[in-house]
Amino acid sequence: MSIRPRKKNDAKISLNRAYQVVLNPLVTEKATQMSEFNKIVFAVPLDANKSDIKSSIEKIFSVQVKSINTILLKGKVKRFKGVLGRRPNTKKAIVTLAPGNTIDLSVGV
Repeated sequence: MSIRPRKKNDAKISLNRAYQVVLNPLVTEKATQMSEFNKIVFAVPLDANKSDIKSSIEKIFSVQVKSINTILLKGKVKRFKGVLGRRPNTKKAIVTLAPGNTIDLSVGV
């Protein structure tokens, strides 16, 4: 039995699509602690995959990405003024940058 190699999705992404994939950086206490290890956290759409996120970050910020970890957060069921409601599902991407690369989030994109 042979193992089929993975397809590499290194397709070039347009700048417009890149800004649609990377919604905003998440600045929390935990994300700030992770920045010491060259990791940045971004909010991304639910349909974004790792290769899209990687090429978008590299295109927007002109950095080299080492790896991407994604987290899908399920929305909670909460009460809003006595009526049952649901918070939306969200997706986060933890981007690990290659050594020597940095992203300054305090400066506008």
